[in-house]
Amino acid sequence: MPSCIEHPDLSHLLLVMFCTCLLLGCQSGQLRQKNASEEENTIDIPNKIMPLGASRVQGFSPWFESYRYELWKDLIDGGWEFDYIGTETETGSYPNYEGLAFDPDHQGHGGWTSGQIHDNLELALNEAGTPDIVLFSSPGGNDILDGLLYKNIVENINDIIDLFQDRNPEIVILIEQLAPGKTSFMTPELTAIFDQAVLDVETIAQEQSNDDSQVIPVNMYDGFQDRYLSDDIHYSEEGAKFIAERYYEVLQTVLE
Repeated sequence: MPSCIEHPDLSHLLLVMFCTCLLLGCQSGQLRQKNASEEENTIDIPNKIMPLGASRVQGFSPWFESYRYELWKDLIDGGWEFDYIGTETETGSYPNYEGLAFDPDHQGHGGWTSGQIHDNLELALNEAGTPDIVLFSSPGGNDILDGLLYKNIVENINDIIDLFQDRNPEIVILIEQLAPGKTSFMTPELTAIFDQAVLDVETIAQEQSNDDSQVIPVNMYDGFQDRYLSDDIHYSEEGAKFIAERYYEVLQTVLE
C-alpha cells in the first residue's frame, strides 16, 4: 500500500486562504459598521437654528450672558427636536439640563458690524450648513454704536436676509427689534436711532417675507429694563431669560 504523502505547500496555501477569508470578513463587518455610522450622522435633524449676531449672541460668561442657554432650556422643556448651528463654539461653562449637555454652536462674533456679518456669512454657511431658522440678534447694533452710516445698515440687513433666502428659499428668519442699552448710556441721539431701527426692522420684515419664507420681527425693545443688563449694552442672566422668552414665544409658532 502506498504511504500517505504530506504536501507542506498545500497546507500552507490552505492556511493563507483561511486567514484571507477571515480578514475580508472582518473588513466587511467594519465597512458595514462604518456605513451605518455615516448614515446615522447624516440623519436630517429638523429645526436647524443659527443664532446670528455679535456679542449679545456670543456672550462672555460670567461677565455677561447670551440668551442661547436659556432658550436652549426652553426648547428642551417644550420637547422640540432642534440643533444650534454655527462656526463658533461657546467658551463658557453651563450645567447640563435634563441630562443633556448644552449645545455650544452659534454664529456670534463680538464687535462685528452688519457689514462684517454679511461679508463672512457665505463662508460660515459653507462650513456650518444652511439653517432652517435664523435668530438675527440686534441687527446693526454695533454699526449704530460705531456711528456708521444708517442707510448702509439697512442695506446690509436686507443683503443678509437675501443671502439666507438664496441658500434656503423656505427659511424662517426671526429678526430682533433690538433691546436698548442702559438708560444712563442712551443719549437722546442714540435713542432716536434705536427707535428708528425698531420701526425699520418691522418694515424690512414685511418687505422681505414671501409665500415661502417668513421674516418675523421679535420685539425686544418694549419692556426691556436696566436690570436686564450687566453693563451698558450686554445682558445679565435675567436679561438673557427675557430675550429667550421673547424668542420662544415666536419660535413655538414656526418650529416643526
